[in-house]
Order: sequence, then structure tokens, then C-alpha cells
Amino acid sequence: MRAVASSLGVAVVLGAAVLAYDLTAPSADAQGRAVVGFLYVLGVLVAGSLLTWLAVPLPRGSGARAVRTPWSAALGLFAAIPIAYLVLIVAFQVIKPLLT
Repeated sequence: MRAVASSLGVAVVLGAAVLAYDLTAPSADAQGRAVVGFLYVLGVLVAGSLLTWLAVPLPRGSGARAVRTPWSAALGLFAAIPIAYLVLIVAFQVIKPLLT
């Protein structure tokens, strides 16, 4: 749940920025839109992985120290991939037609 929530939060914020860019620069060329889309996906993947790594430590057992492993970051990465796609679909297929 924490992996999905952290990735969704980042995807919504960055998706709103991408939608605002698309609405304010309608004459932007395909290369500019591709760069913005690439940065969006990269930002969601990296931030989702990092936030999940910070939020999901391994169970502690009897120790007092929280242990984080690369598996937590991988969990965030795998959760961020479909979330990034779904947020863009909602932004451009549902919200953008309502605003234009």
C-alpha cells in the first residue's frame, strides 16, 4: 500500500505539471513533448522507488534498527510503472477534454 501511495502521489503532481505544460504550450513540437514525457516517467520511477525505499523497511524482529534493502526500491519501481501510465491516461483522456 505504501509503494502505491508514494508512487501515486508523485505521479499526480508530475502529471498535473505535464498537463499544464501541454495546455499552455499547444504549439509545442513533438520533440518537446517527448522530452517532457520522458522526464515525467523518469521522475515517477525514481521518486516512487526512493520514497518506497524510505517508507518500507524490512521487519525488525528483535532489533531496534530498521533495515532497508534494494528490494524495497524494486517494489516501488514495479508499482510506479503502471501508475505512471494510468495517471497519464486519466490526465489526457479524461481531464484534458474537460478543460478544452
